[in-house]
Amino acid sequence: MAFTFVAACYILALILSAVLIFFAIFHIIAFDELKTDYKNPIDQCNSLNPLVLPEYVLHIFFTVLFVFAMQFTTVILNLPLIVYHIRRYQCRPVMSAPGLYDPTTIMNADQLNRAMREGWIKLAFYLISFFYYLYSMIYELVSS
Repeated sequence: MAFTFVAACYILALILSAVLIFFAIFHIIAFDELKTDYKNPIDQCNSLNPLVLPEYVLHIFFTVLFVFAMQFTTVILNLPLIVYHIRRYQCRPVMSAPGLYDPTTIMNADQLNRAMREGWIKLAFYLISFFYYLYSMIYELVSS
């Protein structure tokens, strides 16, 4: 059993995908609180917006690690979400601080439903990725 760079990349991706799962769960809970009027939209957007860029950076970081490890199947699996993140951030509303969510428009029913759906889809993607990385890590460690 050998510990290679590929195995280290999968271990790091496993840990970081667990962090991304918690981010997605936090987003889903936050949008549910907005939907049920438990929280102020300004406070909620102030707590959500600082998490957008770290989520994107973490996801791009371990995908770049997989490029260096020459795990192109994993890169291809992660590429659609990265492209979506870049496109989503480029088309964000004009705001003074980094982030995606504008307190004045987040309470619109279509915006809120879109954000909830996006959160659930990201959660599903990160969960599937987590188990894929777990399987790949075990495979790498055993096959070496």
